[in-house]
Amino acid sequence: MTSLETLLKEGTKVLEQHKIQEARLDAWLLLEYVTGMNRAFYFAHSADGMDEEKADRYRELIRKRAAHVPLQHITHQAYFMGFEFYVNQNVLVPRQDTETLVEKALEVMKGKKTPGILDMCTGSGCILLSLLALTGDAYGVGADVSPLALQVADKNAVSLEVSDRAVFVESNLFSSAFFQQNTGKDMPQYDILISNPPYIRSAEIENLMEEVRDHDPRLALDGHEDGLYFYRKIVSEGKAFLKENGWMLFEIGYDQGEAVKSLMRENGFFDVQIVKDLTGLDRVVLGRR
Repeated sequence: MTSLETLLKEGTKVLEQHKIQEARLDAWLLLEYVTGMNRAFYFAHSADGMDEEKADRYRELIRKRAAHVPLQHITHQAYFMGFEFYVNQNVLVPRQDTETLVEKALEVMKGKKTPGILDMCTGSGCILLSLLALTGDAYGVGADVSPLALQVADKNAVSLEVSDRAVFVESNLFSSAFFQQNTGKDMPQYDILISNPPYIRSAEIENLMEEVRDHDPRLALDGHEDGLYFYRKIVSEGKAFLKENGWMLFEIGYDQGEAVKSLMRENGFFDVQIVKDLTGLDRVVLGRR
């Protein structure tokens, strides 16, 4: 039997050879995933042999990671705003950068009773569902063009126990009957319209990290020629779905702040601001209708 320590070293070496940036950490996380052990147990039992079936499973997952399949796609686990989300190849992996967007939304929602949230391009649902879980009385709609992404979002709504306050709609932006029939009528307009839309310029996608370029869904990345296509559509069409003084919030690429800010001002939004993330890069643009 191969010892836990030897297996971890083996996994780390394979990932290093394939230029995985955090080889040792990923090797450990996959060992933890396969065995269910924590670090304290590992250090107390690192010389112990590992069941061969589990060892083979570990090596199989190491091979997948060595092929630059994202760790989260292998384990189907991603952590965002303190919550665990199920993810697969049909959605973007939630990223810490996007927490800046959620934190800003929480700020502008303060004091609102039963706020309504519209999350456009919802993907895994991590933005909407985190807001629902952290507020307690909010309700929301998540829209996405991908039915496979919406299956993931539905699964996450159940696991976070907020499915009674979340509705997911298949829609190419605001094109579906759900939006055409309900704007300001049967369904009230929303206090918040929030979105992390596709914003990578088409020509830049081939330059992205292999994990993103080859494994994240292209639909969730491609912001067309200048990366601003979805901002233009959501800003111009989304106004109808916001209450007076309602907030529209976007995640943006690091160099898109001024462009999106101008788009919002041109469409009549006020109090338009650019917010930086923890690394000091422009990350969020928001404004009021």
